[in-house]
Amino acid sequence: MSATAPDAPSGRATADLEADVIIVGAGPAGSAAACHMASAGLDVLLLEKTSFPREKVCGDGLTPRAVKQLAALGVPFDGDGWIRNRGLRIIGGGVRLELPWPELASYPGFGLVRTRYDFDLILAERARACGAKLLERTNVREPLVDERTGRVQGVVATGPDGEQVRYRAPLVVAADGNASRLSVALGIRKRDDRPMGVAVRTYFDSPRHDDDYLESWLELWDDTGGRRTLLPGYGWVFGVGDGTCNVGLGILNSTSAFQEVDYRSLLKRWTQSMPEEWGFTEENRRGGVRGAALPMGFNRTPHYSRGLMLVGDAGGMVNPFNGEGIAYALEAGAIAADVAVQALSRPTVQTRERTLMRYPDVLRDAYGGYYTLGRYFVKMIGNPEFMKYATRYGLPQRTLMRFALKMLANLTEPSHGDAMDRVINGMSRMAPTS
Repeated sequence: MSATAPDAPSGRATADLEADVIIVGAGPAGSAAACHMASAGLDVLLLEKTSFPREKVCGDGLTPRAVKQLAALGVPFDGDGWIRNRGLRIIGGGVRLELPWPELASYPGFGLVRTRYDFDLILAERARACGAKLLERTNVREPLVDERTGRVQGVVATGPDGEQVRYRAPLVVAADGNASRLSVALGIRKRDDRPMGVAVRTYFDSPRHDDDYLESWLELWDDTGGRRTLLPGYGWVFGVGDGTCNVGLGILNSTSAFQEVDYRSLLKRWTQSMPEEWGFTEENRRGGVRGAALPMGFNRTPHYSRGLMLVGDAGGMVNPFNGEGIAYALEAGAIAADVAVQALSRPTVQTRERTLMRYPDVLRDAYGGYYTLGRYFVKMIGNPEFMKYATRYGLPQRTLMRFALKMLANLTEPSHGDAMDRVINGMSRMAPTS
């Protein structure tokens, strides 16, 4: 990496540092992008405001989509700290249904659980092993914008010792999460016509810690205000394999009750209703109850503007059907890397920019129609009567639920699949991508 020393900015400043690409945020999206870009020969600078390991609010569950991306990154997942799962257990309407992950050529037939406490560290170290330079405790404060062209040409950050540093690159990737300070600075704000969710979770010591199914509860009842309301969302119990379970719930903003719900209190009441032998009691709780937003269905666009690419939560890439974000963060990192590698190989500024402008189109082709279907789904489950009907009459139909699992988890063969795959893929292609 080259370094130059022009006039220093105010404060305790050091020289500018230069790279081919600057990636802000070493979560799954940023580390995946860094790994793929560095493997292709780009000089990559990966900036993380915290230090590893660090806790993140998440269900810790990884579907086969995410497992496929981990394999592509070369991340080993057969050692300690990883626990495999066979599928999804669905509970609701008095029905308890176990659905194995579909057997597909395109995806592995198993999922994983790994706590985010060190999952992100594993990915960041993988990016470093691929050649990316990782700087921790480096807080990016704002984009560095060329006053003449309005184009992003780097970032301004505060280092671990409080020094102010300018990092320069012809391309910056915003992997800085739901709040995405970089996106906001460029006027790329969240869209009100996209769904948003809230997730809260905690950990309990539990004999269920080695359960080989991810468990989803489709009925969340809230008694706030003296009336019993069925909320649009689900609860989960994911065994971590280390003596604890990750237990949480996610709620969507497709109902008026969204703003009124005390999520932490709801989680407490829900876990108190569980069988005592499961261990979901205050005495067995490990750590606090923490929450985070779930930005869904491309709720921030455009995904590329003036030298800035958005990946993961910064671009609102959480699946509206099931609240899954890690798989799409990893996939978006790979997509962004492919576009960036091609763009930076072009000989002129104009041809580079033309290639970078393709990034939003590639994302829309990959997810646009499917996410549109997900937005329709969010609206439907916001209707309590629909939810009651669906859980009562839909869950007992095993074939229908196998279809629903493929649909909600986005697990189909791209081509030459079965009838269910063809229907789901056809619906996704026909749905508008806007």
